[in-house]
Amino acid sequence: MFASVLVAGAATGALPQSQGKSAPDEARSAGPAGRHADVARAAEEAMADGKSPVQAAKRAVSRSGDRWAAVYSRGEYEEFEESLDGQYTGVGLWARSDRDGRIEVTKVRAGSPAATAGIRPGDLLRSVDGERTDGRPVTEVVSLLRGDATDAPAGTAVRLGLERGTRAWTETLRRAQLSTDSVTVRELDGRVTVIKVATFTKDSGHQVREAVRQSPPGAGIVLDLRGNSGGLVGEAVTAASAFLDGGLVATYDVDGEQRALHAEPGGDTTRPLVTLVDGGTMSAAELLTGAVQDRGRALVVGARTFGKGSVQMPSRLPDGSVAELTVGHYRTPSGRGVDGRGITPDLETGEDALPRAQAVLRGLASPS
Repeated sequence: MFASVLVAGAATGALPQSQGKSAPDEARSAGPAGRHADVARAAEEAMADGKSPVQAAKRAVSRSGDRWAAVYSRGEYEEFEESLDGQYTGVGLWARSDRDGRIEVTKVRAGSPAATAGIRPGDLLRSVDGERTDGRPVTEVVSLLRGDATDAPAGTAVRLGLERGTRAWTETLRRAQLSTDSVTVRELDGRVTVIKVATFTKDSGHQVREAVRQSPPGAGIVLDLRGNSGGLVGEAVTAASAFLDGGLVATYDVDGEQRALHAEPGGDTTRPLVTLVDGGTMSAAELLTGAVQDRGRALVVGARTFGKGSVQMPSRLPDGSVAELTVGHYRTPSGRGVDGRGITPDLETGEDALPRAQAVLRGLASPS
C-alpha cells in the first residue's frame, strides 16, 4: 500500500488523515482489498506479457464502475503530490465533470495562461491536444493539461478545444509554473473578514486558523468555499478547528471499518460565521461545510454543493504507478451522506451570495 495518503484536489478526494500522510504500517493495515488487488493483478499480468501496466490498470478501473477512480503513472503522481504542496505546472484553470460527463471550467486563475486566453468559468473543455475529454475522470483531464505523461515543463504548448454556448474554438496555451495561493483574505466594510479557500493544499488549514486569529475584534467571518473542489482532508479538518472547540467533524468508513475525524479544541466559537458554497464545492470542502452546519456553528449560503463524499485510497502498482480507488464514504456529524446528494444551504441564493452573507452576518451580530 502506498505510504502517502492524499486527496486529489480538483479531482477525486481521498482517504482522510490528520496530516494528509499515513505511516507505512497504517497504510498497509487497510490492505489492498478487493478492487485494489484486481487492479494490481491486471498491471502485473500486463508487465509479464510485455504490455503497458498503466493501460491495463486503467481498463480494470474502468470495468469496476468506480466513478472517482484514477490511475497515475509514477511521474503523474509525483506531479500530483507537488500540486498538493502548493506548486504545479499548468494553465491555471479548475474543472469538474458535470452530470453528463462533460468537463466544465469552474474557475480561472487571474494572470494565468488560461485567463490571458479569455477562458471563463462555465466554458466546456472538449479536448486537450486532440484527445476528447467527455466521459474522462477529471484526474485524467488535469493530467493532460499539465503534461504529466511527458513531464512537460513550463513553456510547453497545449492545445485546448473549447465550447461556450454555440461557439466552439481551439486555443493554444503555454504552460506556466503556478502556485495555488489556496487561501486569500480580505476585509469588507461593515467589519466582515472574507476567507476564501480555493483548495485544501498543504498548510491551508493553518492559514485559515491564522486568518481567524488576525481578523479584527468583533468582525464576522465569511468562509468562502465556492468552487473549492477538495484537497487534503486533514487540512479541511484543521480549518474546521478554527471555528469549533473540538468535537466531531465527520465519520467515514474504509472497507466497512468505521472511523472518525475530530476538530482540535480551542477554536473561535463566538464570531458570527457564514459559509458560502455552490455547485463547485466538493469533497473536503463539503466535509467542512457539513461539520459547521450540523453543529450549528455557521449558516450556509449559496447553492447546493456538488455531492462528492467518497473516500479514495491510493496503492502502488508493480511498475511504480499508482491506482486510487474508492473504499468508502464519509458522513457529516448528524449522519448525513453527502455523495450524490450534496449539501443544501440554509439560504439558497445565486450571484448575490456574498451580499446576502453580509446581510446575514449583520443579523447574527445584532442584539436579540
